[in-house]
Amino acid sequence: MVVRRLLIGVFVMWGAASVIFVIVRAAPGDPAAVFLGPDATKEQIARLTATLGLDKPLFEQYVRYLGDVLRLDFGESYRLGRPAMEAVFERLPATVDLTLTATAIAVVAGLALGLVAGSRPGGAVDRVVSAATIALQSFPTFWVGIMLVLTFALGLRLLPSAGVGTPAHLVLPAVTLAFPFTAIVARLTRSSVTESMREPYVQTARSKGLSERQVLLGHALRNSLIPVVTIVGLQMGALMGGAVIVENVFAWPGLGSLVVDAVANRDYAVVQAVTLLIAGIVMVLNIVADVLYIRLDPRIRTEARS
Repeated sequence: MVVRRLLIGVFVMWGAASVIFVIVRAAPGDPAAVFLGPDATKEQIARLTATLGLDKPLFEQYVRYLGDVLRLDFGESYRLGRPAMEAVFERLPATVDLTLTATAIAVVAGLALGLVAGSRPGGAVDRVVSAATIALQSFPTFWVGIMLVLTFALGLRLLPSAGVGTPAHLVLPAVTLAFPFTAIVARLTRSSVTESMREPYVQTARSKGLSERQVLLGHALRNSLIPVVTIVGLQMGALMGGAVIVENVFAWPGLGSLVVDAVANRDYAVVQAVTLLIAGIVMVLNIVADVLYIRLDPRIRTEARS
């Protein structure tokens, strides 16, 4: 299964590389003209265009670009004056910190809410949790971030509104990013727990005299984790992409602000490097999720061996 995923991942990376190549070049604006400014002459623009290799036919640019990617050469950022991937790796730790913190918050809160709601389906708590999860997914991320800043930073003055430096600076952006993810985990856990509680092995555990807490945590939860593990692997990649908005709201120095600046300045190398890095991370996370899936479900483990 892992080998098959790796082979699929190769085609996914090729697809991501091809799509981002087309998108950045289809976007309006001349990178050379944007970089040199409105006072640049046509000769200066033409000279920089040639230096960037953008005067070549599109297919020739594409072949050269794929060859560079295969050699892990993502080009120079003419705007930053250094290799694009070097700039990306400089910003990556901040985005990883934000993504991992948001994931931890979402998984812990989502599992807790899902377990409580799923253990008593149709009850008052279940209805409240279901309504809350719908609300969490409905609110725009930027609006949630602004409301948290107004409440906890400007109103109560409990947390800093932006920047980095202390763990407190991480709280508001991580919570903002975790809101919709929490709702997804909670709803999925609630559905899985509700279904698991009807299974014969749960009734057998109850007949052995186990308490409801032991049945819920020891039997229903483990089987409910299988779909949760899958969605966590997929959503962590989505979180890294969704961090663009959150990082700009909270002035967080991660990949988000780097991408926004790169797009605004038509910095093809940086946009392509960030996209391919995130695509690679998503591919690895999916493989890890598959491995955990096999470990959690003996039936899949047997199928994989056969």
